[in-house]
Amino acid sequence: MHSPLPLTRDLVLIGGGHSHALVLRKWGMKPLPGTRLTLINPGPTAPYSGMLPGLVAGHYARDELEIDLVKLARFAGARLVLGRATGINRDARLIEVEGRAPVFYDLASVDIGISSDLPALEGFTEHAVPAKPLGPFAESWERYVTQVRAGDAAPCVLVIGAGVAGVELALACAHRLTQEGVAGKVTLLEAADTALRGIGDGARRALLAQMGEQGVDLRTGIRIARVTAEGVELEGGEVLTGGITIGAAGARPQGWVADTGLQLTDGFIDIGPDLRTLNDPLIYAAGDCAHMTHAPRPKAGVFAVRQAPVLAHNLRADLTGGARRGYHPQKDYLKLISTGRKHAVADKLGLRLEGDALWRWKDRIDRKFMGKFHDLPKMNAVQDIPAEAAAGVGEMLAGGVPPCGGCAAKPGAGVLRGGLAGLPAPTRPDVLHGAGDDAAVLRHGDGVQVITSDHFRAFIEDPYMMARIAAVHALGDIWAMGARPQAALATLILPRMRDRMQEHTLREIMAAASAVFGAAGADLVGGHTSVGPELTVGFTVTGLHDGTPVGLAGARPGDALILTKPIGSGTLFAAEMQGRARGADIAAALAQMAAPLGPAAGVLAPVARAMTDVTGYGLAGHLLTILRASGAGADLRLADVPLMDGALALAEAGVRSSLYPQNAVMLSEVAGADAGDARCALLCDPQTAGGLLAAVPGDDLARILDDLRAAGAHAACIGEIVDGPPLIALR
Repeated sequence: MHSPLPLTRDLVLIGGGHSHALVLRKWGMKPLPGTRLTLINPGPTAPYSGMLPGLVAGHYARDELEIDLVKLARFAGARLVLGRATGINRDARLIEVEGRAPVFYDLASVDIGISSDLPALEGFTEHAVPAKPLGPFAESWERYVTQVRAGDAAPCVLVIGAGVAGVELALACAHRLTQEGVAGKVTLLEAADTALRGIGDGARRALLAQMGEQGVDLRTGIRIARVTAEGVELEGGEVLTGGITIGAAGARPQGWVADTGLQLTDGFIDIGPDLRTLNDPLIYAAGDCAHMTHAPRPKAGVFAVRQAPVLAHNLRADLTGGARRGYHPQKDYLKLISTGRKHAVADKLGLRLEGDALWRWKDRIDRKFMGKFHDLPKMNAVQDIPAEAAAGVGEMLAGGVPPCGGCAAKPGAGVLRGGLAGLPAPTRPDVLHGAGDDAAVLRHGDGVQVITSDHFRAFIEDPYMMARIAAVHALGDIWAMGARPQAALATLILPRMRDRMQEHTLREIMAAASAVFGAAGADLVGGHTSVGPELTVGFTVTGLHDGTPVGLAGARPGDALILTKPIGSGTLFAAEMQGRARGADIAAALAQMAAPLGPAAGVLAPVARAMTDVTGYGLAGHLLTILRASGAGADLRLADVPLMDGALALAEAGVRSSLYPQNAVMLSEVAGADAGDARCALLCDPQTAGGLLAAVPGDDLARILDDLRAAGAHAACIGEIVDGPPLIALR
């Protein structure tokens, strides 16, 4: 059997800045075999700074200026670690990431941007919003505009810092308030006696004129004493009222960089012409977080963009033994500065150049840049069919859907029933239940022990997150039977990679699994590991119960059906494999999948008459197992079934998991189902680490839902158990 080339080097990009985004795109066009590429970033998207004033002014929607790092990482074949880097242990070559195991690197690059936070200014951290990082600022601004629109916030904006960034933001804020139809006021505060230092006289005069025309109040020589919830208090006691206070004064480095031992200038990472740090050849830096010692320049996105080809070349050269290149920035460059409305000022050679045409030019440049990420080339994710192949190969690949991972990688329910049909019934008196329920039940002292096993192929590249989700998924059967988790054994297949990479991959997996099992009260006591063509993760788990476990057979007419997590993960990750899912939706789905069911099980187990976890055979399949075992039917309110963000739109677009066709056979047992309806299709969507589905006494429903929500579960009542054959009727 053909297997991929082994992995021999770990390249890690810290931060999703412009340089790294372009490196990822270039890498996707021509990957380097043998390299595992990793991107670490706090969130699933990275905003493009050039279009931020346009967003503030209302010219762009948020998604127009965001680089979707989930899609970009998939295109590049990279694993995406959603977490905030907090340090680098250069001796051990480990990158510390908040809330998870550290990430090993052979070669690393830092592109984490800057902050305009002013922590030394009293009250700023609590009451102001720094303009950088851009993502949190954009969220705060849109929230503020919504409050102004509703009359819940004063339309008064205070901007601290009258450099180019501050002036551009102040003008954008003024335009947006005008567009919202409110009589707003924008005040720009500058400590120096002159605004807009560092640009040409012509551009300065044009921007000052624009502020005058649009009513922006510029105040220079200002000394701020403190920022408060109501605005800004100046030295001398004057108070300026503001519904939002924005910090745009200067550029501050990320604080954790100071503890890395890298050579710094004013907190920024010193780099040479080849973009390597000066005292560690294994670490590069680019963008605003770096200081070019050979050619110091102001912080500007143009340098990050132009560093990218050199950075991509040099990283590849270091991984292959090639020659590095140097980056030598131009001394002067054209700055196009927007003025709130669709009008811009050009800063070049001291001339005064402005007009609507300049804004249209800037808009074309910005959209062209973002088009590189919004319109990624299509890559073939499905294996090509050889000219000569056995009968049936073409038929199995005809759908063009790559095989899914997670619980969507199961065989169909019919295959499973047929394959297990000859399995003999348990003969030992201490084996109380075998195949057919969520877990085997064994006599154990005065109570019972339940035991279950689950295992699936990776559906994301991050082994830490994969292990967290796999552990939650494996515990699902234990929680569904109301048992207390006891012990777990791991079963892992690691990809072919050099020993040190395997060691660190195994360390990440075990750290994640230990955290999940430990929090559930179980011990991870060992397991078995082998090497194969791709990562698979599984666990065998035992649990204890002092009485009779909750099974599938106790549901009664009149019981309410409760679901504790939304569905849609199979559709979302099928779309993610095809580059069609929104990164924010994937990040939200991962968080929901990694959420343990223990708190919800603690509420449901004492009252549930029947309970299961919703996994590979979808909500319809798992509800039908309860109905068959209980000899009852169910009315299901389709509109009340909670869905993961983005799942419905993708289902309406025709996205289906590779397991969906086998699951969809079960729609024949769902009265009123329309296979062409997206919500009906999602009933057959395979779930990984899905929620608990429980039948509970209907007269106690309100209290149970309140308790579940207090426990943090996204619980919903989706229907009732009714008299009749084991069928589902949609209502």
